[in-house]
Amino acid sequence: MNNIKTICTKCKKKPAVFFRKYSGEKLCKKCFLVSVENRIKSTISRFKMFKEDDRIAVGVSGGKDSVVLLYALNKIEEKFPKSELIAITIDEGIKGYREGSLKIARKISRLLAIEHVVFSFKDFFDYTLDQIVEKTLNSDLKLAPCTFCGVLRRKALNLAAREVHADKLAMAHNLDDESQTILINLLRGDVERLARLEPAQFFVHPKFVPRVKPLLEVPENEVTFYAYLRELDFFSNPCPYAQYALRGDIKDFLNKMEEKRPGTKFTILNTHLKLLPILKQAFRKKISLRECKICGEPTPHEICKACELLQKLKRL
Repeated sequence: MNNIKTICTKCKKKPAVFFRKYSGEKLCKKCFLVSVENRIKSTISRFKMFKEDDRIAVGVSGGKDSVVLLYALNKIEEKFPKSELIAITIDEGIKGYREGSLKIARKISRLLAIEHVVFSFKDFFDYTLDQIVEKTLNSDLKLAPCTFCGVLRRKALNLAAREVHADKLAMAHNLDDESQTILINLLRGDVERLARLEPAQFFVHPKFVPRVKPLLEVPENEVTFYAYLRELDFFSNPCPYAQYALRGDIKDFLNKMEEKRPGTKFTILNTHLKLLPILKQAFRKKISLRECKICGEPTPHEICKACELLQKLKRL
């Protein structure tokens, strides 16, 4: 926050260091940190994300969101001695990129004395993402690297969480991520996927590890500032394949809207949450899980999206 010469509107004592434009709050360091942690707690409670004795796998990439999520959950779960955290990282196989983020993921896990396990695309799917891009970039298969990465990461995270015997899988999706995803699916006309887009996914299937999003109501800039104030190292280099993603355009658009109309991202999220019961009812048969005919993993379709993409890849 630039040139703040005012007192925190919460404690009325200390100088403010952060201006929350959508609420009008001016917060000191302590009040800002507490407000972010309280919002995470509130989200967990609101959507009934955890039980007191859950073994929670936390997806840790080494980026700011996952580092903050692991730190905050560790702080929150200290009050629940029966619960347990384990950090899991998926190495997609992006040369010159993933090595740096893995280093950070290992560092934060050691700092918090949390077990950390790394899994890879190569182990699960026999391809690294670099190999997939090499095969597809000049082919007739007009799919962006992010399409493969997103689909395969979701499957890999479920496989990894199940392998470490987790009861829940905590994902570091912040408010910006979620509002972007909502708009992306609207632009693609993928209403069925919108019906599956929930703060806490508790699909009943023995092979599906329920996944939750504790950072759902925390804006990206607040996640970043929290990491800065807590002096948490995180990996900030952009993915070399991000240039191919639609998400970047949506992110720019939403940031411009948020600047002009503060609270836009919250409005998008809350509108989706209001519509979600209607969407789930309309698509209840299509979003129920069965087992993929090829790999046996949970999917709403006869063949999971990952196997569908891998089959196309093998035909090249």
